[in-house]
Amino acid sequence: MKMTTAYEHEAVLFAETIDNLVTDTDGVYIDGTFGRGGHSQGILDRLTDAGQLIAIDKDPSAIKHARATIDDSRFVIEQGSFAEIGDIAAKHNVTGKVTGILLDLGVSSPQLDDAERGFSFLRDGPLDMRMASGQGMSASDWVNSADEHAIVTVLKDYGEERYAKRIARAIVTARDEAPITRTKVLADIIAEAHPAWEKGKHPATQSFQAIRIFINNELGDLKDFLSQCLDVLAVGGHLAIISFHSLEDRLVKRFIRDEAKGDNFPKDLPVSMEALSPRLRARSKSIRASAAEVSVNPRARSAVLRIAEKIA
Repeated sequence: MKMTTAYEHEAVLFAETIDNLVTDTDGVYIDGTFGRGGHSQGILDRLTDAGQLIAIDKDPSAIKHARATIDDSRFVIEQGSFAEIGDIAAKHNVTGKVTGILLDLGVSSPQLDDAERGFSFLRDGPLDMRMASGQGMSASDWVNSADEHAIVTVLKDYGEERYAKRIARAIVTARDEAPITRTKVLADIIAEAHPAWEKGKHPATQSFQAIRIFINNELGDLKDFLSQCLDVLAVGGHLAIISFHSLEDRLVKRFIRDEAKGDNFPKDLPVSMEALSPRLRARSKSIRASAAEVSVNPRARSAVLRIAEKIA
């Protein structure tokens, strides 16, 4: 059943994702990052009446959107994190029975475009950045309370920002004058402290990414998800993950490689591949958006899709 909404934004790597994910039109699927439902609707459009889709999202606005726009008996949405996939699968009695699981790890366009959410350094708004609105520490709370060393660590570890020390010092100096509560104020502080502006890239890009990842525990949630997802999938089920920065993609790539390799025996031990008990098989090399898609949606430029199949 078609979503009854004027919002027709096509999700990143839409065709590539749906084609690789939906292998059984009677199957059970989980979309761990509903967003605005682009991929979810694509899955539902492929399913028969016997199919089922369970969607998950942290963001209350995404939950509200789903309930207002999808009227389909095959569909249910749960508010929470994909890191809770084990519990959510158990709640719906689908543990070990799921045909495909999808994660799209990007921030949704409505989140970025709504200045009030505080994700964008291009639009002035409250410095918030929480995926789950109103829950936990906001970016402003953290920026105004973390010590300089903690800020350096976050900017380096989650943003790979080479000028983390200079930026952290500038943040601490500025907040001594007045609390930092607006996105534009923080972006301007970072821009002034940043000594090497890259053409076509705002100097606050990596710092904002780092703070957002930290505030939302994005890498921690991804690690928790990866530790559970194979128990949720059925044998033959597909895992599709779209990453948008190297930290996420590195975790996903390493997970698929390690699970495809199997048990970690010494290299010189004469053990057959079957004896290593691999649980996954990579279905393709990394998939990136075409030039045509990037020209329409520049946010697709950094997207990387990886597909794997559970084999045991």
